[in-house]
Amino acid sequence: MMLRCVLPCAVLLVAPAVAGQAGQAEDNKLAPYYPTPKLVVERMLKLGELKPGETMFDLGSGDGRIVIMAAKKFGAYAVGVEIDKDLVEASRRRVKKLGLEGKVKIIHGDILQQDYSSADLVTIYLLPTSNEKVRPLLEKQLKKGARVVCHDFDMSGWAPDQVEHIEDDGEGRSHTLYLYRR
Repeated sequence: MMLRCVLPCAVLLVAPAVAGQAGQAEDNKLAPYYPTPKLVVERMLKLGELKPGETMFDLGSGDGRIVIMAAKKFGAYAVGVEIDKDLVEASRRRVKKLGLEGKVKIIHGDILQQDYSSADLVTIYLLPTSNEKVRPLLEKQLKKGARVVCHDFDMSGWAPDQVEHIEDDGEGRSHTLYLYRR
């Protein structure tokens, strides 16, 4: 029997990290960083029907690959929220190198402490327990017509408008994407 290991690229902070304490943020992660393959990133943004000029958020933005593609290829204003300081710094360097400072913002912070009311699209690659924690915040803040795309794990308590299966991401792994409309 072959088991498929799926680790999300998103991280969620349980309690605020104390500034100046090395490793504190690492201890508060609920999930390890695992990068989303490029093919899956593009399919997430297409499934979410991201349009030029829209605002999108990536919760647990890791190395920034989703927000960068959202800005470069889809013409969106893209905001990544990430708790890992090293990933935030690497993302910001990449955004600057690509000249996307006016189109991409990387927030170093807790995804449960952000305002998503301006979001047209939210992308999520979190574990099921993390999705359960973020769901009430999204229910409260997202405007009518906003879309949410979850990668590999559905949003418990929500019925997806569309489910897309990706049999091979180019690296031999399969993925499932869930689209929700508010």
